Amino acid sequence: MQNDTIFFRTLNLRVILMFMRSLFLSALVIISCFLSAKAQAPPSAANAALAALPDAPQPQSPDPTPQNQPDEVTVRNSLHIFFRDEAAIWTSPARIRSHDLKWLVPFVLATGAAIATDHRAQSQLISKDPTFNNNNIYVSDGLVSALIATPVLIFAKGQFGQDERAREAGILGGEAMADGVVVEQVLKLVTWRERPTADSARGRFFQSSAGPNASFPSAHGTVAWSAASAVAAEYPSLWTQAAVYSAATGVSLTRILGRQHFPSDSLVAATAGWLIGHYVVKHHHHARH
Repeated sequence: MQNDTIFFRTLNLRVILMFMRSLFLSALVIISCFLSAKAQAPPSAANAALAALPDAPQPQSPDPTPQNQPDEVTVRNSLHIFFRDEAAIWTSPARIRSHDLKWLVPFVLATGAAIATDHRAQSQLISKDPTFNNNNIYVSDGLVSALIATPVLIFAKGQFGQDERAREAGILGGEAMADGVVVEQVLKLVTWRERPTADSARGRFFQSSAGPNASFPSAHGTVAWSAASAVAAEYPSLWTQAAVYSAATGVSLTRILGRQHFPSDSLVAATAGWLIGHYVVKHHHHARH
């Protein structure tokens, strides 16, 4: 009984520490966002950086007609933006062009190699010590909580501080995470992949027993990378990108070390999340002069 009491006290302490670390990380990211926003060149420089990315929106036309203006990024328009983005995401394979192959081919090859080695990674390389696995799960939960909280807090700062850029960043960060959740949930229901803890980490696909809690791709990873890439696209400073991408990478790695996902699950989640976050910002970001 005494050992059980010590264990639960230690567990509660770890949970409290992870919650405090999550708040601290969120604060660091938000502070870096606003410090970088003040220290950057004029806003037009940030817009130019966005426009240089693939499939970036072109500068707004001087013609003020509705078809030439991007959707107004407001809470009221969020549902409309969400459904339009989902339609664009799921029909995007039809718009693949030859220049996309320079990243698509390496991604497919890397995913195939990861799937081929998933069993060995989880059965031979990753520790099966419950304490080690649980500690990594706590870390992943804390990091993803911090990344989820970051757009929310940025929006709150923009809403109460009359900061248009922060308000937009918060809304688009939330939109990106919502899009990411839908994508990963659909893929889980289609692939039905077993978790590493099932069937000696064989990671078989199309197993009905996996159900909606399937392994492929990682939900934590998709949400984390969607939030990170959206925030980094709105605040493209070195410090902000280092903070959010380090946190997202930490989520992906700890989900593997916690034996919650295979390496390929995290790879696909990170790629999907990054693409979704950048897509949302580039297609709804408003130029500021």
